[in-house]
Amino acid sequence: MNLTKRITRIAALALALAPTLASAQVATWNIDGSHTRAGFSVKHLVISDVKGDFDKLTGKVQVDESDLSKSSVEVTIEAASISTRDEKRDNHLKAADFFDVAKFPTLTFKSTKVVAGKDGAITVTGDLTMRGVTKPVTLEGSITSAITDPWGNSRRGVSLTGKLNRKDFGVSYGPAAVVGDEVKLDIQAELVLPKK
Repeated sequence: MNLTKRITRIAALALALAPTLASAQVATWNIDGSHTRAGFSVKHLVISDVKGDFDKLTGKVQVDESDLSKSSVEVTIEAASISTRDEKRDNHLKAADFFDVAKFPTLTFKSTKVVAGKDGAITVTGDLTMRGVTKPVTLEGSITSAITDPWGNSRRGVSLTGKLNRKDFGVSYGPAAVVGDEVKLDIQAELVLPKK
């Protein structure tokens, strides 16, 4: 086979494999809700932190292995799944003074920008919608490399922290001396790659 024919065959093979190679670099991972924590904390009486979680959420993370900055995140949280380990307080948080879950049953987050740093460090900026109000929120943290669990599933972890002002989202109940305005966010997520 002469050189020209060899180059032509190599080029044709490369073109044929290009879509496969590209898809291998970009994959959509599901958030494993049973191994994910969407947590928050807020000051009470300026002396202690009340911590809580949302127990039910779903979402997807599209990861571009070749360029993490092209990745994206979409999450939906059930507002009524809020838990602070106190039933009376949780019922109040579900009421109109706070999340008003009857009127606004979900919180959503959709990324608008991902900045990749060294060793898996990431900064994710996105639109958080809560109580019908959408505001940008920035989260910082890291994403791990993929591992294979004992059942043959590909998994990876994401750890993110951030903060917001509750009053920006219309949650204005009580003075800051009783309920802090700043809410700290702590997300520990486990992602699983759907099997084909």
